Formats: sequence, structure tokens, C-alpha cells
Amino acid sequence: MLGTFRQSRIVRPRGTGEWGKRFALLLLVAVAVATVWVTNTWLTERFTENTRNRAQVRLALYSGSVVSELQRASVVPLLLSRDPLLIQALDSGDFSQSSQRLISYVDEIGAASLMLLDNSGRVVAATDRAQIGTNLRSAPFFVEAQRSNETVFITSRTEPGGFAFTYSRAITADRRRAGVIVVGVDLAKFEKSWAGIADAIIVTDSEGQIILSTEPRWRGRTVDEALAVRSPPSAIRRALQATADWGALPPDAYLMGEAVMRNEARIPFRGWRILSFTTYVSVRERVNAVLALEIMGFAILLAGTFYLLSRRAQSRSRVFQRETAELRALNARLQREIAERERAEKNLEVVEQTLAQSSKLAALGEMSASVSHELNQPLAAMKTYLAGARLLLQRKRPEEALSSFQRIDDLIDRMGAITRQLKSYARKGGDAFEPLDVRSCVSGALSMMEPQLKRRKVTITRTMPRQPVTVMADRVRLEQVIINLLRNALDATRETAEPQIDVILSAGETAMLTVRDNGHGIEDPDRLFEPFYTTKQPGDGVGLGLAISSGIVNDLGGRLTARNGHEGGAVFEVQLPILSQDMEAAE
Repeated sequence: MLGTFRQSRIVRPRGTGEWGKRFALLLLVAVAVATVWVTNTWLTERFTENTRNRAQVRLALYSGSVVSELQRASVVPLLLSRDPLLIQALDSGDFSQSSQRLISYVDEIGAASLMLLDNSGRVVAATDRAQIGTNLRSAPFFVEAQRSNETVFITSRTEPGGFAFTYSRAITADRRRAGVIVVGVDLAKFEKSWAGIADAIIVTDSEGQIILSTEPRWRGRTVDEALAVRSPPSAIRRALQATADWGALPPDAYLMGEAVMRNEARIPFRGWRILSFTTYVSVRERVNAVLALEIMGFAILLAGTFYLLSRRAQSRSRVFQRETAELRALNARLQREIAERERAEKNLEVVEQTLAQSSKLAALGEMSASVSHELNQPLAAMKTYLAGARLLLQRKRPEEALSSFQRIDDLIDRMGAITRQLKSYARKGGDAFEPLDVRSCVSGALSMMEPQLKRRKVTITRTMPRQPVTVMADRVRLEQVIINLLRNALDATRETAEPQIDVILSAGETAMLTVRDNGHGIEDPDRLFEPFYTTKQPGDGVGLGLAISSGIVNDLGGRLTARNGHEGGAVFEVQLPILSQDMEAAE
């Protein structure tokens, strides 16, 4: 465009007035060039910094995702090494059900694979049945697990050129090594998700070796070796020539002949680091768009100046036509750049919607186990009511049978409310809470547990205050906590000659709900609220009830505690913030 401006100055000076006009024209051109140059320099620095900040934010998110995946998988070997069924299989040598048990675990914990090895290094159970019978005595994860009493993490190369990440831990039985449990960590899924963006992402270990990369051929190399691939001096010179007309900042590196900026962050795990290489394409497009607008503005100003300075109609017409053609070209170029930018924004919106949907599906997947556990109780109660209604109809007592059917209808409504909790879990908001009287929630829970209580002939002692005890909560979730505590009390008093359960509600600074039984008490209070921890026989429970109840009480702003009573039995206490009259009026 600057060359066009110089060609457009066709008016020759005639006399002292013409020299003044010519000087004004040259001053205008100089101002335009200086403005474009300053704008180019300032916008390049600003947009480059913005792009670098966004890249650093992405690196922080990616680093957090990798650490979260590693931390989640690190506790799995410890849990599985204490699985009594796996220990029994290693002792007896009967592994007919072991692989199926590992397969049932893999979907719950989100691991890539699970393997069970005996002391000789032979794979006796695995989620990939093709691995069963393979001898991995010399595998690093087996050797290191046998040497250590803790969980060990191993990174090993695979035949296709990638890396496998595993946690392993020795299984001990009667103070002797019985085998090794191996948990594979699926970090390759991050490579697939990172490949959908424009940045090149690299994860290196403490030795600088690339273990994860969006470019498969970089794995196993160092960062310098990866950058040297297909980057000869001629490519660098071409990149310098391509960016010399717009860029004022020196590039951080050259990736396959293209100038890129390099960002690096630390992953808080074994000295790992994550790097990204971002091209300057977005910066170049945004700067050029602004420059095009400035050039177009100066072009319009110059066109008007040329029109006023032209004394001859023919010369004025030629200048006008030339400037009009230039403006049309600039306008078309600007429209193309705007269209490209709109397409890029639409693609970014699609990617963001896809990520948001994946996050929601992951959250719903985590809640599926919880909801299935919660539905078992209404289903058991419905089965009991149906059996009672059938017996009442056979004895010609239809009025009493109708009350059983009404209770079944209430249970169906409750199951619908439980399934609707999935939406509240997706919102993670407080709009599902309402002022509730804890006394009514206790009555509702006892009503649902009525068939089990009658069948067991348990003495229920209920102590309630006369005044309402109001809290902010979700009725279905609060009742579910009470039902879980009552079910645990029933199970604890199964072997007691005269079972008794006390339900005590008191109100002070907080609302305190106490459920006390005269059963066998709590064996391991420290592990009581851990997921999948249970003292029941296989098939009677999966150990999720108390973990779910603790999470619900925490969401309500309270605390669930457990201890053994002075006279035997277990005591569970639920503390919830009480809702005062002022707070209720504000709500």
C-alpha cells in the first residue's frame, strides 16, 4: 500500500502554492507510515502477550489434568492389594473369577488396564484376557514392586514407539509376598484431546525425554532433537522472510520452518514438564486486520486529498478510479480475513461445546453408581409392599391392600426424585435446596424403612423436640442419608438378641441428628467413610452407602461423624447448620 501511495502522488508542483500542497501531502504520507509502523509494533507485542498468556493457561489446565489422572490411579493398587477375593485367589490358585472381578473394577476406577501377577511373574488375571499366561518376571513394574513395600510408578517404552505408565504394588498375605497388582494409567487420551488444537504439546520426564506428544515421531527424543526434525537453515530463512514484514518480536523457536512461541510449565510429579509451541498465525491475522482498517482509512483520506488537489477533470477522474479500485481490493481482503476469523471462532465454539458435554458426561458417569445404590432401597421396600398387598388380597382385605399400593406409588415418586438428582448434580448449585423440618425427614425415612423394621422386630426409640428444626437441604438427599444410617443400624443389630435403634434429634447452635444402635460396633472407624469399604458379605453391599451419605452431608454444609458408644454399638451423628428465622426470611 505504501508503494501505491507514492505512485498516487502525480500532481506536479506549480509555483509556491504547489510546493506547500506537495509538502502537506508528503507530511500526510509520513504520518500514515509512522502510524502503521507504531500500530504494527504495539499490536504485535500486545497480541503476542495475550496469545502467550492463553497458552500458559492451557498448560496449567493440561498439567492439572495429568496430575489428577495420576493421583486418581495411584490409590488403586493400594485398594486392590487389600481385596480379600484377590488375596484368596492367589493363596488357593483358583483364578476363575479374578479376571471378571478386575473387569468389573476397570470401569469404576477409569484405569487403562488391570493385571494380577503371581510370585513367579505370570499373569493370572487381567482385563485383557490375551495377557493371561504371559510371564512378566523381568518387567520393571514387577521387579520394582517386589523390591518395595509401597506403590511404585514405572514408565516404559512400548513396541509402537509410545510409552506405558503403570502403578504396581506387591500383595502380601500372612506377611509374605503373594503376587503383584498392576494398574495401567491411560495418559494417551490426553494426546488425543490435545491433538484437536493448534498448539503442539510435549510432556517430558525428569531426564528431558519426551513421553507424551501430539506429534508421535517426537516420542523418545529430547526437545532439541524434536525441534531439529525437518528444520534446515533454508526453512528458517524462509520463516524469517515470511515474518519480517509484520513481526517485531523475535520468535522463540522454529518448528518445521515456521516461527513459534514456546511456553513451558512444571508438572508437580517426578520432575515432569509440559511444553507448548504456538504459531503466530492468530497474531498475524489480528494485527493485519487492524492494519488493513488503518490503511483503508488513510487511503480514503488520501483519495479525498487527491481529489481536492486535482485541477483537471481527467486527472481527478483517474485518481478517483485508482483509489476506488484499491479500496475495493482492501475491502475484499478485509472481508476474507473477517470470514476466516468467523470460521475460526465457530470452530472454537464447537470445541468448547464438545469439551463441556464431555465434562457433563463424565460427571453423570461418576453419579451412576451412586444413583443405582440409592434405588435399591425403594425397590426392596416396593417388593415387600407388593408381597403384603398380595397376601391382603388373598385374605379379602382390599382396603388395607390399597394403602400398600399407595405406599408403592409414593416410592415410585421417590425413585423419580432420585433420578432427577442427576440434573442437580450437573448444576452443582444450591437452587434445589429449600427450608425443611428435619422431623418430617426423619418420619419419611422411618415410613420407608417400615417393612424392614417390622420384619426384623426392632425396637425404635424416637426422641424429637416439639418445635420445628429447620435446615436448608434437599428432602430426597437428606432422607436418603437417614435411610442409609438406619439400614446400617439394622445390619449391625442382625446378630443381637434384642435389637434396639435410638433416633434422637436436638437443636442448639446446630441441628444434631443421632442414630444409635446396640450392635457389634465399628471395627475400623478410620476407614468407615472410604468408598468400597464394607464389612458385609459379598453380595450384601458394595461399601458406597456411608461414603455417599458423607458426601451429601458435606454438600449440605454439615458433617457426618461416627464412633462407638460407651455401652457398645455404633453412634452416627449428623450436624447441619440450623436455619434461623432471619435467615429463613432472607431466603
